[in-house]
Amino acid sequence: MNQKSTIGTFGLLLLFSLACTAAKGPRYPTTVSALALDRVVLYRNGVGYFERTGEIEGNVLTLRVRKDQVNDLLKSLTVVDRSTGKALSVSMPLDPQSWQNAALSLLAPGRGSLAQMLDALKGVRISVDSTEGSFQGRIVMVERMQPEPKPEAKSDYIDYKLTLLDAQEVNLVRLSSVSRIAIEEGDLVMQLHRRLDASAGEGMFQQLGIDIRLAGNESHDLTVSYVVSAPLWKPTYRVVLSDDGSQQALLQGWAVVDNTSGESWDSVLLSLTSGAPIAFLYDLHTPQEIERPDLTQTGVSKRVRVAVGETGYGEEEAPAEPESQMEADEMDAEMAAGDTATAEMLEMRKTEVRRDEAALSSRSLAKAKKAQPAPSAEVAPMRIAPSLDIGSLQASTSAQAKAERVSGLTRFDLQERVTVPDGSATMVALINQRVKGEELFLFKPGGSGSGFEFNPYRVVRFTNSTEFALEPGPISIYSRGSFVGEGISELVASNATATIPFAVEPRIIVRSREEYSDEEMRLIKIVRGVLEVETFMRYSTLWSVKGMSTDTGYKVLVRHPRRGEAYKLVKPKSDVEQLPDAYLVPIKVAAKKSEGEVEVVEQTPARSSITIWDNRAIDLLTTLLHLPKLDAASRAKLEPIVTLRQQIGRIDTEVEGLKRQQRELDERAEQTRENLQAIKKDPLAAELRARLSRRLEQFTSDADKLGRRIVELESKRLELKVDLEDRLRDLMITAE
Repeated sequence: MNQKSTIGTFGLLLLFSLACTAAKGPRYPTTVSALALDRVVLYRNGVGYFERTGEIEGNVLTLRVRKDQVNDLLKSLTVVDRSTGKALSVSMPLDPQSWQNAALSLLAPGRGSLAQMLDALKGVRISVDSTEGSFQGRIVMVERMQPEPKPEAKSDYIDYKLTLLDAQEVNLVRLSSVSRIAIEEGDLVMQLHRRLDASAGEGMFQQLGIDIRLAGNESHDLTVSYVVSAPLWKPTYRVVLSDDGSQQALLQGWAVVDNTSGESWDSVLLSLTSGAPIAFLYDLHTPQEIERPDLTQTGVSKRVRVAVGETGYGEEEAPAEPESQMEADEMDAEMAAGDTATAEMLEMRKTEVRRDEAALSSRSLAKAKKAQPAPSAEVAPMRIAPSLDIGSLQASTSAQAKAERVSGLTRFDLQERVTVPDGSATMVALINQRVKGEELFLFKPGGSGSGFEFNPYRVVRFTNSTEFALEPGPISIYSRGSFVGEGISELVASNATATIPFAVEPRIIVRSREEYSDEEMRLIKIVRGVLEVETFMRYSTLWSVKGMSTDTGYKVLVRHPRRGEAYKLVKPKSDVEQLPDAYLVPIKVAAKKSEGEVEVVEQTPARSSITIWDNRAIDLLTTLLHLPKLDAASRAKLEPIVTLRQQIGRIDTEVEGLKRQQRELDERAEQTRENLQAIKKDPLAAELRARLSRRLEQFTSDADKLGRRIVELESKRLELKVDLEDRLRDLMITAE
């Protein structure tokens, strides 16, 4: 074996000896205590509440807590001493970041060598046994030696020289002669062990001790509670439809509970909580440091500038910064960059550790599930009776859970104690109750999938009349003694109605046709001659159903999407259900019929203002005048206003017609003048000139009459306008 391979083998042996101290051991429980586990509450957000009770002697209660759970425990730890009512303090070992250093990065898998690791540990005190003797001291440096050729070697081998400083003595040791190295600084060794623990996937699952100091040395009757990470419980449901058309159904629900805590839950009170409480991770165990600005140079760099005598001309040059200050700034920048790189490396390593721990936990759970016996007999397993009707299925299950509302959450408290072995999953019955339910059809835009674009789903629609809020989960549907499909639900609150698709009905076709109608205007109010109006944009959707014919008829629910927030249904029917983003519109197909349809009309109002002189105002005021809800006083004020506005409208119409006639006469008269001018000197056109002159006089006379009539009408319009404006001055009517 050449020298190079000897050094590599020694490095592996050293790392292996360190790893053996943290060899993969048994599965560690989340917590270990002299107090018995009495109560477990599992949530749907990845945490669990654990409560322990019992008596201890002395003034210290020690909890052994898994490292990955210590931060959650510190957030929620509660100690109640029923004998004294006091708890003095809680203490635990620190996990300081200050012990981490560059040497840890060399322990990543596939990286580093013995020489590199020792060189990164400069300043650390070690002891070395070698063929040259035993030495101890602080590491000064590790240098590569010049390769020495050997006849028997195929290539030059590489050796390193280790320099140790012990007091005033410097020792040089060849690494090829070293047989043992001992690190004498315990903090660093502990960090190396932790890094190796994490690499082995076991470090975070080890435990540290938390000491709770109590008042007095006598016996203490304690209750200790805390919240730590726990798998969320999983709901599963069954709905059994009745065969007699009574619109009754059986609703059954179970919870699948996983125990991965590392200890068996023996005869505990189990509760399951539904809802969405907030939970997060927060590091309370690791000391946190805040970077502060270094203001040392504000005092060090103060100095008096030399004053140079003036010569009368020239500009004074700006003084240069001291070289020492520039060098200090460069060193600060390099240190900041190094800190950033180290932080990024540590964060990447933490991510690798969490991934390894998750994989290890999954493998351990799978092995435990294979090895563990069936769940305790205290929890009745689900059984399906030979006859799958409502009565037999309801009798086959015994649900003994009581619901309670706690700060917006629903908590299911099992009435009997249960046992859940470690590493096993247990199924507990929560709901076994008859509810209102029926089988219908539901059509969603886009249909029921590829190839079923115009076909509805078969759905079960039931009302959750229980006191429980149903968490999202799978639902199996039974009808006429057999399984007919399954679906999945969202959260169903107590007394809420759920619609669960479980199959496709290809014998029914659903289609739609949309139309956009013209704008419609409605008067809201009138104030001093200004009318506030609403303009409606209207969309109509005609839904039609065509399909099979039955003796009793059936109903198809159409999920009609809302067109927008501003749109409202016009004359909605009472059986139309409003969803957050859609409407459930029922279409009924009568008995022995195969078709049905319904029209859904949505419109959106847009408010604007117009004046009393807008031509549209006359129709709006007339409509307002004929409203039966208009009071007598407002009607008395409005009637003359409407009359005046109508008269002014008629005058405007007549004046417009007269002006149009006047323009036509003026055009004819102008054309006649041009003709007269053309034959003015023609001696043979005397008769034609006379006829054109008479016509011109007639045009002029008719135009003058029209002008006088227009003046009369405009004068009358002015009088009516003044009267109308006087009446509008104090008018304020609301039509809503």
